[in-house]
Amino acid sequence: MWPDRRLIDLFKTELPIVLAPMAGVMDAELVIAVAEGGGLGSLPSAMLSPEKAREQVNIIRQRVKAPVNMNFFCHTPVELTGEAEARWKQRLTGYYTEHGLDPAAPISAANRAPFDAAFCEVVEELKPEIVSFHFGLPEQALLKRVKAAGCIVISSATTVKEAIWLEQHGVDAVIAQGAEAGGHRGMFLTDKISEQPGTFALVPQVADAVKVPVIAAGGIADGRGIAAAFALGAAGVQIGSAYLRCPESKVSPGGRKALAEARDDSTVITNVMTGRPARGVQNRLMREAGPISPDAPPFPHAATALGPLKAAAEKQGRVDFTNLWAGQAVALGREVPAAELTRDFAKSALARMKALAG
Repeated sequence: MWPDRRLIDLFKTELPIVLAPMAGVMDAELVIAVAEGGGLGSLPSAMLSPEKAREQVNIIRQRVKAPVNMNFFCHTPVELTGEAEARWKQRLTGYYTEHGLDPAAPISAANRAPFDAAFCEVVEELKPEIVSFHFGLPEQALLKRVKAAGCIVISSATTVKEAIWLEQHGVDAVIAQGAEAGGHRGMFLTDKISEQPGTFALVPQVADAVKVPVIAAGGIADGRGIAAAFALGAAGVQIGSAYLRCPESKVSPGGRKALAEARDDSTVITNVMTGRPARGVQNRLMREAGPISPDAPPFPHAATALGPLKAAAEKQGRVDFTNLWAGQAVALGREVPAAELTRDFAKSALARMKALAG
């Protein structure tokens, strides 16, 4: 039925549909639902402790007999200087005062750790069928251990050059992340966000440049997008934003309202939420301090000082300081159970491809 079965055969899933790992707004429940629908469930692990990651995978294993993808970040940590912290706190002081918060009060640091030896031990213990990375790949010694554990390795590329680099360094499939995609740019060989190609331009060029299967990501939220991705040379798709309004997601009530009201022009690429460029639904902070600000400290430190503001605003049902990551097709999302939505994606994509073939 599918014109390219390489990804299905590689992952041993029913469908060539990958749930995008969306840290902070999902957990095992959404992973399980997408797996029940025939897709590949992905557990975002960059904001989890090794113990919590282990717990989440065990929950998934108890509920479904399906492949699991554990996702990790591979950024190089950057120390937060006192000067950068003071500058950012100064920029946010007015918001703290407005919400009756003390800018000098101690705050827990933002937890977005890169893949390390501790996480590698968890992978070796749990042996997830797939391990995906964002911002490149971990150091060679750790990558060898992941592969020795029998895991399939995939990672995101935002340019053809990155895709070629990933293939040369041993990935089994490449996620071609277009500029339309929600969340952090997966870029690691460049920081020029204005030069990132869109999905429609990126996927066929990546498919021509590498021999491994290509997973299209960015702006795909229904069967039409999936059919287009296959027409462009992809062997599968990664979908995130379309699942955000599913009952299994952990998006706050205020976030769900913002998503329901989002349009094609509601998202922007910003660095004010975490310190690293990411696409999300525009909020008050993005409008007033960004969307790109030189005052934002490096990733992930910008998120630390926003923690108290986010909590205070969400208590009032607002998402003024919430990083609601979503792509440009967010308006196509629906309030449908994730398993049903996954099956509908496949059914409508196959129908679209059959109609085009006829």
